Amino acid sequence: MRGPGSPQGWFANRLQRLRTAAGSPAQALLLAHDEHKVLTRSSLSDLLAGKFSRPPPWERVAAYVIACVRAAHAGRIDLSCEEELARLRRDHATLTDLFEAAAGEVRAPAARVPGPRHRPATYRLPPRNTHFTGRDATLRALRRRLAPDGEGAMQVVHGRGGVGKTQLAVEYAYRYRSAYRFVAFVDAEEPALVPSQFASLARELGLTEVASEQVVPRVYRELRKHRPWLVIFDNGERPGPLLDVLPSGDLGSGGHLIVTTRRRGWSGRAGVVELDVFSRREAVELLTRRVDGMTAAVADRIAEHLGDLPLALEQAAGYMDYHHTAPAEYLALLASRLEDMIALGELADRPTVVVATLWQLSVHTLRSRQPQAMRLLELCALLAPEPIPLDLFGHGGEPLVAAAADPVAWDTTVGALAGLGLARRGASSLVLHRLVQAAVRAAMPDDVRTDARVRLCRALVAAVPHDIHGDPQAPSRWQELLPHVLAVTKGEPPAECATDSATLLRLASAFLLSVGEHSVALPLCERALAIDESLGQRDAEKDTEKDAKKDAESDAEIGFDLITLAQIQRDRGAPERARPLAERALGLHESCLPADSPAIATDLATLARIHHLLGDHRAAVPLAERALRIDEAAYGPDDPYVSFDLMALAGVHLDLDDHAVALPLISRALRIREAGYAPDHLYIGYALLLKARAVHALGDPAAAALARRGALILDARLGTSHPKTQDAFALAERLREGGSCHEHGELSAAAPAHETDVAAPVPGSGPSRTPGR
Repeated sequence: MRGPGSPQGWFANRLQRLRTAAGSPAQALLLAHDEHKVLTRSSLSDLLAGKFSRPPPWERVAAYVIACVRAAHAGRIDLSCEEELARLRRDHATLTDLFEAAAGEVRAPAARVPGPRHRPATYRLPPRNTHFTGRDATLRALRRRLAPDGEGAMQVVHGRGGVGKTQLAVEYAYRYRSAYRFVAFVDAEEPALVPSQFASLARELGLTEVASEQVVPRVYRELRKHRPWLVIFDNGERPGPLLDVLPSGDLGSGGHLIVTTRRRGWSGRAGVVELDVFSRREAVELLTRRVDGMTAAVADRIAEHLGDLPLALEQAAGYMDYHHTAPAEYLALLASRLEDMIALGELADRPTVVVATLWQLSVHTLRSRQPQAMRLLELCALLAPEPIPLDLFGHGGEPLVAAAADPVAWDTTVGALAGLGLARRGASSLVLHRLVQAAVRAAMPDDVRTDARVRLCRALVAAVPHDIHGDPQAPSRWQELLPHVLAVTKGEPPAECATDSATLLRLASAFLLSVGEHSVALPLCERALAIDESLGQRDAEKDTEKDAKKDAESDAEIGFDLITLAQIQRDRGAPERARPLAERALGLHESCLPADSPAIATDLATLARIHHLLGDHRAAVPLAERALRIDEAAYGPDDPYVSFDLMALAGVHLDLDDHAVALPLISRALRIREAGYAPDHLYIGYALLLKARAVHALGDPAAAALARRGALILDARLGTSHPKTQDAFALAERLREGGSCHEHGELSAAAPAHETDVAAPVPGSGPSRTPGR
């Protein structure tokens, strides 16, 4: 086949769609319906896969069409063979004779409605979209709902702008038009203009000299003479403004109404069909069919950037077709210039519609009627296209949106975004489509965008847990907020939120380090360090009375970045790179913080573990002992932070073969952790593995069971394929068999050296690690 844009490609796609409309019957069923035995398994496989360089022999196509329609009939699926044949006949005139013969042969078994099939009269029905893709299940569901024994003669297709509501309704009209005698299409976006369309429809139906107040009821009475009929109200708002043009009473079997809308509020009057974006398969199918040279891999990435929004995909295909842009080049443009690209490209049947302006009317409504909702929309546009926790906007002292201070005002503010189809509302969150966000960002003035980013940075600093290791809720809260932290800190930060941006980047990297995502944590922490060093340099160039205090604060911040960066490099297996970072952090903190500061304890413990990994165990001992003394004095003997110091010190003693010294340190750390963490917490798993090493060296047979418990915890938390999990199970098995825990190269490091150190809270950047202590 010569490509998705060629006649052959189109032809193959039509055959595939015919099969899908028939319920995708298996080869065996299709062959069973080929009474003349024209199809073979190989020829049928070629037809299904489109493996031909020119249209296949006509007799095989005829057999295929007949088999599909009969399979549909056998499966009780409503499929118009004549529609499919007419479509193929119109676009491939050379097949006329074949299709005429095929239609004559198939007409009887495919019939659904008594009496002859016919082409219905239509009023303003748009041309059929020749590139319509997917939605077969939704179309069948809509047809079932509108059947006499279905859910009702009026159905509403609801979804956000750009998901293809209008296209679905138009495709329904064409696909099932043989079931209707009259089909009308009414543009309902401006309710005030609908009566004039009914006046025109009245003339189309032969009604003349009808008083304006009688036009609508007269049209519906006249339609009864043309039943069954279908009227599509496209892009209607709430039912209220359209009450005067909707039929009153039960439609019965006389006619069907389909309303497409972005707004909610129709469920009390009609059945509602929810339409969402394409599945990824449908999105890839559209792009590969429409664009020459498009591979499935590139189509998948383009679809991801466009959020699988059908309108955006059509617009992208139109852009690439008009400009002859290679798919890979278009993908690069999307990745770097999304906000610009959504304004470029056009649809053949809707040249004035682009994604950039798709939501303008809704945004204008918010701006003029609900400015608080507009403020919320602008803030959400700078966050990630992931669920946004609603408590973010009222977190801390001053809420980001004033309406958040009042429950009723807040509910209506949030509901306005959902009601206008700009967001999907969950129990405690909002989700905006990425292209809604891009369109709103593109329209935001620079000063509004900067102010929103500054406020979001401050709100996120207050909302994210700073005590990543001590707060039981920290992991789940970070998983929830991390995408938004990354979105807000992307790119060069405004000067007004540079410090907050650096704090967020460092805390995010510390969280990622705690879950083993070292490669993702590293560049974030490097950016935090670059921002803080730049701010420190800027402060150093100023001559004010507060120089000393500013310098100390700047040095402390840089030290926090450095020690986190040292921990990342250490856990990445690069202790030689980690050592100078930790030494510099310790030097800075000793110069600007009290000698008993827990931040210095974190530096000492980190440096001790780095010496440990480098094999300099004697140098590690005094560093670990000093860290332990500082944390015991600061937090008390049973604090979880103390357990990290105990583990670090025990690990050094184990490698010095001081097992009798190490075991009580590990046992104490394990007791602290079991009292403060969930039974399957990762830190308990590490402590069990380390204790297994110690008791094994002292000849205790309980070592294998301890190692097994620790391995199971790592398996539950990290997954079976994780290297640490595999090492832990290998250690448990070796101990069970009576071997040495040092016989495998990495087993001796399975517990202490990989366990993440705890970074001290940043002064002034949020709540203390242990409130009230």
